[in-house]
Amino acid sequence: MKEILDAIQSPDSTSADFAALPLPESYRAMTVHKDETEMFAGLTTREKDPRKSLHLDDVPVPELGPGEALVAVMASSVNYNSVWTSIFEPLSTFGFLERYGKLSELTKRHDLPYHVIGSDLAGVVLRTGPGVNAWHPGDEVVAHCLSVELESSDGHNDTMLDPEQRIWGFETNFGGLAEIALVKSNQLMPKPKHLSWEEAAAPGLVNSTAYRQLVSRNGAGMKQGDNVLIWGASGGLGSYATQFALAGGANPICVVSSEQKADICRAMGAEAIIDRNAEDYKFWKDEHNQDPKEWKRFGKRIRELTGGEDVDIVFEHPGRETFGASVYVTRKGGTIVTCASTSGYNHEYDNRYLWMSLKRIIGSHFANYREAWEANRLIAKGRIHPTLSKVYSLEETGQAAYDVHRNLHQGKVGVLALAPREGMGVRDEELRAKHLDAINRFRNI
Repeated sequence: MKEILDAIQSPDSTSADFAALPLPESYRAMTVHKDETEMFAGLTTREKDPRKSLHLDDVPVPELGPGEALVAVMASSVNYNSVWTSIFEPLSTFGFLERYGKLSELTKRHDLPYHVIGSDLAGVVLRTGPGVNAWHPGDEVVAHCLSVELESSDGHNDTMLDPEQRIWGFETNFGGLAEIALVKSNQLMPKPKHLSWEEAAAPGLVNSTAYRQLVSRNGAGMKQGDNVLIWGASGGLGSYATQFALAGGANPICVVSSEQKADICRAMGAEAIIDRNAEDYKFWKDEHNQDPKEWKRFGKRIRELTGGEDVDIVFEHPGRETFGASVYVTRKGGTIVTCASTSGYNHEYDNRYLWMSLKRIIGSHFANYREAWEANRLIAKGRIHPTLSKVYSLEETGQAAYDVHRNLHQGKVGVLALAPREGMGVRDEELRAKHLDAINRFRNI
């Protein structure tokens, strides 16, 4: 690993130099273990502790196949899917690996008694497999997390519709919370030159997800002037939705849970902010019954902030806790676009407010390669900025996942893999200086 890191840090290293580097037999990686999938049996979701289930192991370097690349990971980040993997909810990810392993002789590699997790990375290409022409050893890259086979016609208008679509590092093995990762070459994108390794690693999954959900024609298709209600507007996903709304000429109505998070939204440029805790919204009377009076009170508050208008788009991801309110407050003909369900998957809403007002619910899941590329291009141009708030070492990934699980974080939390310290990897100091305040926005609050 030392030779690899020395080559990455040397300004004189060439593609040939990287290609000539010997690969190690093993590397350090954050894993969950198949024989521990029942370790949290009987505990509530909140009681399950990722620090107990995540392990830093030495694992063998996987075989490189056609259309694939091995990447030296300088930095990664923690997403909510890493939390789900670590607490084995809503089910163990080893079922995903077993099914993928049955697809072909090559995919058998993924069905192992351990799962290397992580769906983000920034790093350097070490090796490419047969058929890879666009990427070469030494290329500085970030990776998006869409893994597809594209043998079916279903995925050729939108690769997210490929029947073999998977999320890398969640539904596949050899993810990014490690010193080396295995990716398909069509997951790779250029690393933004003005960002450090940890900053470049942070946007990938959430930035692409927010882009498809809010901006893309496959999502809400946001336009100038739209009122956009954004739940968790300072969080890992919502912070990018807030930026996209502002950059696209829309009006974000940011829902947060504290004054500190409200300050973050103001720092991004948002003006319409609802602190749901301070205003004490309780959308559920009890475990089984929602309170429409609270929906109405929430809708009234939104109209106070928009000059009497209802929202055109709701950016939904909390799920069960908020979905009834989201459907209610959307304007006639408006759109509720939903991904994830961090508060529960079983959504309940009053269908009268959907069907009689011609509203639409759109399901959105990650992004196709083109959408991810466009989202990364906006990062590279300094139009959208990383929302990195804190950085952990690879050894501390369990604590990072715990913090995300308990919502103790702001924006995104990064993880250093091979990078020995923060702040490395910046290639365009001029562009960085221009946007430094925005890059550090989530660290300064």
